[in-house]
Amino acid sequence: MRLAIALLALALTACSTGPNPRDRYARMLKPTANPSKVVAAELGFARMAQDEGQWTAFREYAADDGVMFVPEPVIARDWLKGRADPAQAVRWQPHHVWSSCDGSLAVTRGAWQRPDGSNGYFTTVWQRRRDGEYRWTLDQGDSLETPLEAPEFVRTDVADCPARGLAAELREQAEQSRPVTGGTYFDQVSADSSLFLTFVVSPDLSRNWKLMLHRDGMMVDAMTGSVIAPSED
Repeated sequence: MRLAIALLALALTACSTGPNPRDRYARMLKPTANPSKVVAAELGFARMAQDEGQWTAFREYAADDGVMFVPEPVIARDWLKGRADPAQAVRWQPHHVWSSCDGSLAVTRGAWQRPDGSNGYFTTVWQRRRDGEYRWTLDQGDSLETPLEAPEFVRTDVADCPARGLAAELREQAEQSRPVTGGTYFDQVSADSSLFLTFVVSPDLSRNWKLMLHRDGMMVDAMTGSVIAPSED
């Protein structure tokens, strides 16, 4: 009997001094980056374009407020409504994915090929929905004279997790370092502010953007780019 009481007391002591189950579950439920799932969404998007039609896929994977450039910025669902799919869809492949620490926002970059033989690149912003699935909130690209070289594997970069209360400061840092002043901003910010992508569209429809990630307590440049104003011809 004494042995049973001693063992029970030992078990209770272990439970009281061991890890709190609530803490363990909280860690399990905390939003985290999942670049592989973003890549899977991009590949599924590209596959649907081939199997079911280019604009069908764009409609299916677009967020309700998703923006695309044609070349002026438009709400994708409005522009795509009723639009017939081309006979042959463009093909594309992701080369690189950047993700916020909490996985709420990610950016992919890769190469595309049109049926006419032209090549280019794309940049797509992916936002995680409540159900855990990703939908794109911004999609843009441009043609290239020389096709992008395909990597052996998709590169991934994940932002550092910000300290508690640092989100507002990080966002301010990012906003103050926009690539150009003036124009219309299309900011894409993760829920934890560890990833910030800003597109600036000038009145002539040229575009400049900057992607920033949280590293060592500050926002650092991860990617920049631009698209020249479209020709009037």
